Amino acid sequence: MSIQNIRLFGDPVLRTPAEPVVDFDRELRQLVRDLTDTMMDAPGAGLAAPQIGVGLRVFTYWVDGELGHLVNPDLDLSSELQDGEEGCLSFPGLRFDTPRSLRVVARGMNQFGEPVVLEGSELLARCIQHETDHLDGILFIDRMDREQRKLAMRAIREAQWSGQSAPTVKASPHATFGRGM
Repeated sequence: MSIQNIRLFGDPVLRTPAEPVVDFDRELRQLVRDLTDTMMDAPGAGLAAPQIGVGLRVFTYWVDGELGHLVNPDLDLSSELQDGEEGCLSFPGLRFDTPRSLRVVARGMNQFGEPVVLEGSELLARCIQHETDHLDGILFIDRMDREQRKLAMRAIREAQWSGQSAPTVKASPHATFGRGM
């Protein structure tokens, strides 16, 4: 196992857009293992490479018993929306209502550079959108309306982990649906 520290809100890497993966090599396969091990240990429904300090367009997911990863995702979103509670491993223990598209088709590659198409609705769609946002330097609080974001920022300031300079806190098992994104 190769459990990594999860970067917390406030770490600049979470606001930095990730670079596309160009080398599908042993290092990428190790990154996918690190992401998977860290996500499962947290436990989370998804984890993007920037959350462990790596600026590459890769994420893992574990939703409804389906474990996988996606490299260099490109999303097609449905116009139909869902609103629901969402958490994030970079915001331990916090959950907030966040609007998302109800369905998504994600195209990308696996760790070997082979094409992958991932289709999902509801929780899987939410997870794919959440993790892809991380790759673009967007956090789930950015998707909230003004009032909800204000409440979220207050909760973040009051959180025990808020303002920590080093990423030393592990995620809470109390994130979205029992797992953070």
